[in-house]
Amino acid sequence: MDFTFTDEQQLLADTVQRFVREHYSFETRREIAASEHGWSPALWQELANLGLTALNVPQEHGGLGAGPVETMLVMNAFGEALLLEPYLEAAVLAPALLQALGDAKVASELLPAIASGERIVIVAHQEPQTRGELNMVTTRAEKNGDGYVLQGKKSVIMHASAAHEFLLTARTSGKATDAAGVRVFRVPSDAAGLTINSYRTLDGRRAADLELDRVRLPSESLIGADSDTLAALETAHHISLSALCAEAVGIMKAVNAATIEYTKNRKQFGQPLSRFQVLQHRMVDMFIHAEQALSMSYLAAIKCQDPDINERRRALSAAKVVIGRAGRFIGQQAIQLHGGMGMTDELIVSHYFKRLTAIELTWGDTDFHLQQFAGLG
Repeated sequence: MDFTFTDEQQLLADTVQRFVREHYSFETRREIAASEHGWSPALWQELANLGLTALNVPQEHGGLGAGPVETMLVMNAFGEALLLEPYLEAAVLAPALLQALGDAKVASELLPAIASGERIVIVAHQEPQTRGELNMVTTRAEKNGDGYVLQGKKSVIMHASAAHEFLLTARTSGKATDAAGVRVFRVPSDAAGLTINSYRTLDGRRAADLELDRVRLPSESLIGADSDTLAALETAHHISLSALCAEAVGIMKAVNAATIEYTKNRKQFGQPLSRFQVLQHRMVDMFIHAEQALSMSYLAAIKCQDPDINERRRALSAAKVVIGRAGRFIGQQAIQLHGGMGMTDELIVSHYFKRLTAIELTWGDTDFHLQQFAGLG
């Protein structure tokens, strides 16, 4: 199999890497994290000007119609920069779900606005009981006259406070874990009865819990009424999981580079730490884990749209397991090799470690995906 990138793909990777290195320094990121929004609307528009918010939108809706490999290259660079903007949620997951639902009317309305960066649409699916099971939905949508009334809670919805509207899942029938009965609704962020409780997460990003108290919606807020909603959710999450793995790989590469640089400059007993053989062995192990993670990220990008659902599930779960373990090992070793400084906010390595930890817990942790993989054997 040929893993060589095309000229266009390499140009994309080089462009994004150059952009984040010139415009997204560690100090800039710290300023953005401390700002009111916790992300930069101005920088978001710059990403849109580069065409990055249009990457996963079909050409007929004003996008570039790229695929998982191009997204992987972008997320590698965003991982290195620890980007705080809602790219994964708004420019990968949301357009993937809209396309998978197959609602042409809603897609024609929302996808061009997503591509231009004018509208931020966030998927609100996870609930307090959710580990990684997409069918776990307890939020209810009851038919009421010519519309619906929504009641329930959503948990740890990343960048919810940045959303203009949500693609929110609710159950119109069945029990909490039934495959049937799950639907997606368009919910404006200012809808009456919707409360957004925002907070900062472990990795410095912004998330929120959503409370829906008799939120009334018109009937046209239901998206893809004739589609298999759960299958559409899984399709979108597989594409996004591949992108998440790519972000982790970008972080691991940056962590290894920062650790090597630190051990070259930090001296003990009159010589650099990098001269001690036992520490060299640790860094070799870190490099091996990063290379294994890179290979699994390639697999995830290749397989995340595979028509064979079981093959797709196995590949994505395998990638999440290997990358989760690699991220934990590399992060822990980097902290130890940096000594006490590794835990301080002043060094970027501590922020890398926190983000790797958050990634490992996102959309099913390592144990969850290991069980998933074993069950598909």
